[in-house]
Amino acid sequence: MVAFAGWEMPLRYDGVIAEHEAVRDVAGIFDVSHMGQIETVGPQALELLELLCSNDVARMPIGGAQYSVLLREDGGVLDDLFTYRLEAERYLTVTNAANHERDLGWFREHAGGFDAQVIDRAADYAMLAVQGPVAREIVQAIASAPLPERMTIAERTLEGSSMLVAGTGYTGEDGVELLLDPADAVEVWEALVRRGAKPAGLAARDTLRTEACYHLYGNDLSTDRGPIEAGLGWCVRRSGGFVGAQAVAAVREAGPSEMLVPFVITDRGAARPGDLVIGGGVVTSGTFSPTLEIGIGMAYLPAAGAAVGSEFEIDVRGKHRHARVHERPLLKVRAANQ
Repeated sequence: MVAFAGWEMPLRYDGVIAEHEAVRDVAGIFDVSHMGQIETVGPQALELLELLCSNDVARMPIGGAQYSVLLREDGGVLDDLFTYRLEAERYLTVTNAANHERDLGWFREHAGGFDAQVIDRAADYAMLAVQGPVAREIVQAIASAPLPERMTIAERTLEGSSMLVAGTGYTGEDGVELLLDPADAVEVWEALVRRGAKPAGLAARDTLRTEACYHLYGNDLSTDRGPIEAGLGWCVRRSGGFVGAQAVAAVREAGPSEMLVPFVITDRGAARPGDLVIGGGVVTSGTFSPTLEIGIGMAYLPAAGAAVGSEFEIDVRGKHRHARVHERPLLKVRAANQ
């Protein structure tokens, strides 16, 4: 167990490799109850979220899910978020644990003048993520109705407990995330483990998301850089109208000076966050990949050297390691070698 954002979090159960492989091959279950939730409700809930979120919230249907970033006026990233549209005028946004209080304050600060309520729901939900090629089958076995499809959310009953089931995740595998009453979480967890979901901790969650090239706030995202540099322009609407839109548009027009890229280590070893790139740049995520059996990661590089196939060197504890920029996701390395 480790301390994280005011929580005691499971770092590992049986071991990182075993848990990682279980998610890639069968199914793993993660307790991610540390994540925060903000409910936005009312006649102008949509207008408020359009101001705060970079993506086009208006395009999200009832029962839909959407990824976006929360920005400062200067374009720095305050957080990356998943927002779910539960009803016509009711939305639920999932925040990163370490940023929840700041995000909540940001929502409330900008809610003045809108006919909308911002409600802290972090204490009302436990959150379990069941991920892997057999994850849906395991969850479906105790579900009251067919599970929602990818990037949608619906209410379902599992093991007698009513909850929200979302077709989202953070591993690069299929699966669902469950938002439920904390009082029901242990019973549902145990039911899913009995049916074959292997408990997995934060360490495996990190290796899995790095293989999938999913961003981690505080590593790959921060207030120091914007979404274009981070490769998240796809979730930032060009029409503007949100906080930080002008700053993002300026970077789009001028072109970013650096870019976040996935990489593989082409010789021995693995880089770690904070390792410097020779000639400019920094590693933000780095680990040994259990699936690919090589060192992988993500790094900010000068834009001129960020094209796929570009080679560079990283200072890893005083030794220079050779690396190559790879396309997303890094799981494609496995497919290319098969």
